[in-house]
Amino acid sequence: MATASVRAASAQLVLEEGTRFPGRAFGAAVPAVGEVCFNTGMCGYQEVLTDPSYAGQIVVMTAPQMGNYGLTAFDEESGRPQVAGFVVRSLSKQHSWRSQEGLHHYLERHGIPALYDVDTRELTRLLRDRGAQRGALDRGDHDAAALRARALEWPGLEGRDLVAVVTCKEPYRLEPGGVSAAESDLRHSSYELSEPDAVRANLHIVVYDFGVKRNILERLRARGCRITVLPASWPAAEALALDPDAILLSNGPGDPAAVEYAITTARDLLGRVPLFGICLGHQILGLALGAKRFKLKFGHRGVNHPVHDLASGKVRVTTQNHGFALEADSLARADVEITELSLNDGTVEAMSHRTLPAFSVQYHPEAAPGPHDNDAHFDRFLRMAATHSGRGLASPPASSAAPRGGEDAAA
Repeated sequence: MATASVRAASAQLVLEEGTRFPGRAFGAAVPAVGEVCFNTGMCGYQEVLTDPSYAGQIVVMTAPQMGNYGLTAFDEESGRPQVAGFVVRSLSKQHSWRSQEGLHHYLERHGIPALYDVDTRELTRLLRDRGAQRGALDRGDHDAAALRARALEWPGLEGRDLVAVVTCKEPYRLEPGGVSAAESDLRHSSYELSEPDAVRANLHIVVYDFGVKRNILERLRARGCRITVLPASWPAAEALALDPDAILLSNGPGDPAAVEYAITTARDLLGRVPLFGICLGHQILGLALGAKRFKLKFGHRGVNHPVHDLASGKVRVTTQNHGFALEADSLARADVEITELSLNDGTVEAMSHRTLPAFSVQYHPEAAPGPHDNDAHFDRFLRMAATHSGRGLASPPASSAAPRGGEDAAA
């Protein structure tokens, strides 16, 4: 086991409603402001830290100990931590010998402040009862009123376009596979593809990067897809000019209503090419169809959210991370069938257009808490793409135009 050393400087988190949560500092010695939210996952802290959907948020982990297995570059969902801050009950001073780095040094290196020795149970209860709060985090014995004022000055997530902050700057391409044989075995050894024919798909998929997680791309690559990843603001006409077999609208942070250009793009793509939306992409697709969104009281964040499939009657275990949702009544007027509902609060978890090749899920099907429960959504997407293209899952690929920015641009 590797051992991490942390200077136990005093620090605190103060919420906008005035409650102060004292603790000890780790990570970077810088202040932070953001929306304070909680995640109920027992593990997966590195995936949480690096998920672009957490941009602008101070994340509280409800499981008591974090850091005990360290971090590795292989498990990152993006190239760096995306959270504004991190709060835990207990910070493990030791981590697995197989890890590349400890949690404290990882956050310190990337400039992310964090707290440990915090009463996360009380903090979580407050957020559950009163709703998500703006908060300010800092080291030292600052006056709580001053930190509260900082929190109140922060504009919040509603109406803010955070997608522009996390999206790629230029398009880039990914070929099928691409990881080493050892990495491929590690990534996919826990479960096989739900449909073996999908491995031979050889389709060209365009992905709109609203904050896409790497594992979404890997699930497509594992099925033999060629991928072109586009910045969020890329016009629909230029995306269609790449001759995609289908287009995926990815996850991402913040308020979907603030990303008006993405809603316009999705509206322009409807009926032209099969669409699959994930998380924020699900919300953007819904808004493009005329639905309305609303902010959840404290959001859905964790790896243990039960979802009811209305057609089969089955319950899926899902990974979720979102603070907004689509209004069910508004979807009923959009020629959309609601196909899955949350068993926790009844909110919309999946939908499918009645006449157009378009569907979406609110949760993350690339994550595997089930572990098999949700992976088949990618197979459905590729069957839809193959039907649209007329190529069939095993047919050879057709050439596509090179995206602006050149081939193989860095992510």
